Amino acid sequence: MANYIFKTPTVSEGPIGGHRLFYFRNMNVGVSVYKSSGTYKLIRYVQDSFRNEVDEFYDGGHQHIVDDATRTAMIAANIGITSANFTAQ
Repeated sequence: MANYIFKTPTVSEGPIGGHRLFYFRNMNVGVSVYKSSGTYKLIRYVQDSFRNEVDEFYDGGHQHIVDDATRTAMIAANIGITSANFTAQ
């Protein structure tokens, strides 16, 4: 069974600051992925206690090691995760 490096999806947010020059800049922010009751979902803002309440949690903006079954399930969940989010290890 193959393992993959999973990089969570990102969204572009802006402006990144209060100064007028920051209004021209955007920043990519990682979106967290979690599995609860057999369903994968995306979440932007997470409280620490939420991580313990779900079956699986993948912190946004980080890389995680997943197996082939998890990769297939995430892509099949149709939540914006594609094969481009995975790199063979």
